[in-house]
Amino acid sequence: MSGQGLRLADIVARLGGELIGDGDTLICGIGTLAEAGQGDIAFLANPKYRGQLADTGASAVIVPPAAADGTERPRIVAANSYLYYARVAQLLHPTAVPNPPIHPSAVIGEGVTLGRNVVIHAGCVIGDGVSIGDDTVIYPNAVIYQDCVIGARCVIQAGAVIGADGFGFAKDGAAWVKIPQIGRVVIGDDVEVGANSTIDRGAIDDTVIANGVKIDNLVMIAHNVQIGEHTAMAGCVGIAGSTKIGARCTIGGAGMISGHLTLGDDVHISGATLVARNLPNPGHYTAAYPLEAHEGWLKNAAHLRHLDKLAKRVKELEKKLEKSEGKN
Repeated sequence: MSGQGLRLADIVARLGGELIGDGDTLICGIGTLAEAGQGDIAFLANPKYRGQLADTGASAVIVPPAAADGTERPRIVAANSYLYYARVAQLLHPTAVPNPPIHPSAVIGEGVTLGRNVVIHAGCVIGDGVSIGDDTVIYPNAVIYQDCVIGARCVIQAGAVIGADGFGFAKDGAAWVKIPQIGRVVIGDDVEVGANSTIDRGAIDDTVIANGVKIDNLVMIAHNVQIGEHTAMAGCVGIAGSTKIGARCTIGGAGMISGHLTLGDDVHISGATLVARNLPNPGHYTAAYPLEAHEGWLKNAAHLRHLDKLAKRVKELEKKLEKSEGKN
């Protein structure tokens, strides 16, 4: 619940959309079609749940135009009902600002620049020379190393580490010699970094995360990576060093991107896919092996081991067939 709530008419006045039904209906919370109750607003984004519209206990619903006649309840018709739900959720559940906004246990280094309305929660460590833009929120126990730059309206979730040393070592016989990582991490505006994710500082040049990028929990971004605007990646993604990823890309959970590659704009990687070559062209790419029963998987895996031999045999048979057809 969110205080006294909002009338449907007030929501539409702020966000647009077409109101059908009683505009005085009071909305205090968000719920799913199956679980919403009195005072809640639910939403239909996936057509397979349309059957739940008739039985929902919600006081009102958000629907796409194709489902506007699927219920008699008060409703808001929006072209993108899922986006509209997100906006309504923001209205009803604004981020709470603690008092004081910078927790006494936070450690703030020398020469740190903080914008307006910055919130830093308990246990955070902000290194020397860090710059943090307006309205950015840093949740408990996040660490931002020296000289890194965080833009405006960013969200850094709990336990994230930004600007730790990249994995840089030179071989000296059987031993390794550490290479000082002297670049920074530079994060643009409206970026979210998930809990316990890590973004390493550059070896020489900066690691750069552009405006609007969304990074889920437990993501690893290595040194000198560059990520373009509005790219999003799900949990457990790993991106090796010096890879460049374009704008508006998506990477599914546990996707792995090898180092020193370039992915163009609008490239979409399925979950658990290993990317080991450049992908300059937009499109959807998948390399994960399909799920099946274990016994069947073992049989197919055995065939894959002999795929090269099978291909050679096919070529030999094609040559023999061509000769046979030539004689005839």
